[in-house]
Amino acid sequence: MPLRFLTAGESHGPSLTTILDGIPAGLPLSPDIINKELTRRQQGYGSGGRMKIEKDTVQILGGVMGGETTGAPIALLVQNDDHVKWKGKAIEPMTAPRPGHADLTGAVKYGYKDLRPALERASARETTMRVAAGAVCKHFLAQFGIIVGGYVSSIGEVQTDFGDLPYEERFTRAEESDIRCPIESSAEKMRAEIEKTIHSKNTLGGVLEIVALNLPVGLGSFVQWDKRLEAKLAHAIMSVQAIKGVEVGDAFENAKRLGTKAHDPINLQPSTFDLQRSTNRAGGTEGGVSNGQPIIIRAAMKPIATTLVPQQTVDLASGENAPTKYERSDFCPVPRAVPILEAMVAFVLADALLEKLGGDSMNEMKPRFESLRKATLEDLPMDNIPHVFWE
Repeated sequence: MPLRFLTAGESHGPSLTTILDGIPAGLPLSPDIINKELTRRQQGYGSGGRMKIEKDTVQILGGVMGGETTGAPIALLVQNDDHVKWKGKAIEPMTAPRPGHADLTGAVKYGYKDLRPALERASARETTMRVAAGAVCKHFLAQFGIIVGGYVSSIGEVQTDFGDLPYEERFTRAEESDIRCPIESSAEKMRAEIEKTIHSKNTLGGVLEIVALNLPVGLGSFVQWDKRLEAKLAHAIMSVQAIKGVEVGDAFENAKRLGTKAHDPINLQPSTFDLQRSTNRAGGTEGGVSNGQPIIIRAAMKPIATTLVPQQTVDLASGENAPTKYERSDFCPVPRAVPILEAMVAFVLADALLEKLGGDSMNEMKPRFESLRKATLEDLPMDNIPHVFWE
């Protein structure tokens, strides 16, 4: 059964919910596992005032009994602490759409008489439940030794050179940084850039890297366009609010290179007969299929469209030009986006692993995982004879 999840709820409504369907039975799961990821989502340099109000904790409403998943849909809920300030109160009309938001497109599409419903549902507050569902997926992948982590690689004009720093070390250092950048010299410049942006009442974007380690060969497929792993990953990443670009591996640098310099030569390890790579320009996928290398994804996050400096718009009620009104938001959402993108990558990879292995319980899946074919000469016997493939 394919893995899927839906979210529901508004930014300032009573609560947010998600139902995650397809996780097998027998996965140990507690609220603490999910709350750890929810806490990570609320931390990050450049956050706005909302994170001082909300203390997100999850309630598991279904799909878990005796501390283990049952195979039934997992229902999760997070209360909106800020809702008490909105409940039962008349809210000032919102009639001036903000450029870069869903205000105008939502009103045209759904015929709203006020722009508030578009703001409430399109808000990145919805990612709370993506992170909750993704926490379960990350925990599921971890049972097979698969790790999903991320970090900030640039904010504004400040770029980071990671050199040969191992990925797991990058993850660790990123979690020790309030800006989630593994290189402190770069992080210091990023903080200064954010402070400058805050003082100018503006917003700032950046680039994040999400990496998955220890994946088996063979997730995804090239037999149909919608089964390609990198296509699913790009779709999931691009669905996150304010993400406007995705790169897998060295995609944009490869576009400048000759073909002989853009791919990853295959070498034989004589002692083990493993097929190995000395580079990973492809970013862990070839032909839409995982190749056993780390999956490397870069995502470009635009500056948040809500700025303290008003932008030009039109008041739809009066028909006159008007400045935008400020709605509380982050100045730089990039550090907080790391666990959100990790969650979406984990969801896609968990779904791909479930499709590959099948099974209704963890006890069924683990032996199947251990028996997966590997990129070794032993697992790839070639008959080396001519074949007539079409009569």
